[in-house]
Amino acid sequence: MRRMFRGWLRGKFQIPACDGPAMPYHPCSRENCMTLRAVKLAMVFAVALYDTLLVFNNTTDYNSNYQLVRHVLMMDSTFPGNRAMWRALNQQAAHTVFYLSIIAWELVTMILCCWGGLRLARALRGSAAAFHGANRISSIGLTLALLMWLLAFVTVGGEWFLMWQSEAWNGQEVALRMFTAIGIVLLLVAQPDTEGQP
Repeated sequence: MRRMFRGWLRGKFQIPACDGPAMPYHPCSRENCMTLRAVKLAMVFAVALYDTLLVFNNTTDYNSNYQLVRHVLMMDSTFPGNRAMWRALNQQAAHTVFYLSIIAWELVTMILCCWGGLRLARALRGSAAAFHGANRISSIGLTLALLMWLLAFVTVGGEWFLMWQSEAWNGQEVALRMFTAIGIVLLLVAQPDTEGQP
């Protein structure tokens, strides 16, 4: 009876016969693997582009973000009368050193992410082990980016120099947003290809 019904369906709707075993969906098929690898590659290059723009803006428009660093270190917009003002740095040389250190940090991150992205691109169609091994440089670059936002902005700027108290010179919101975004990219890139992948 079942065979008669299937035969009637094929004749009625011209459905081709499919009596053989169905091909199961495999999440690690080559097409799915290439898509995931392309996503990892795009995310690494996106972070590299972001850091490239950071370096470009901080060097071509030096004074804008320098003022942020200067006011944060001077703590001149924190709550009046707070007992942590002894931490303030009022020396211009200290402001310059801090700011140039941040630019250098961003530059190194940019170079590592660009280099890591190129390594991933060269290994894009390679084996699972080769592609996973190629993400070492990009993982270092992404980790360095995370440390910049967490240490320089959230920890040193936000807590030691009490940037969170300032309404005018407060970069913590941007820092936390970028820490979250880059952290997601790092978690994605760190996921290894499975043995079923090419």
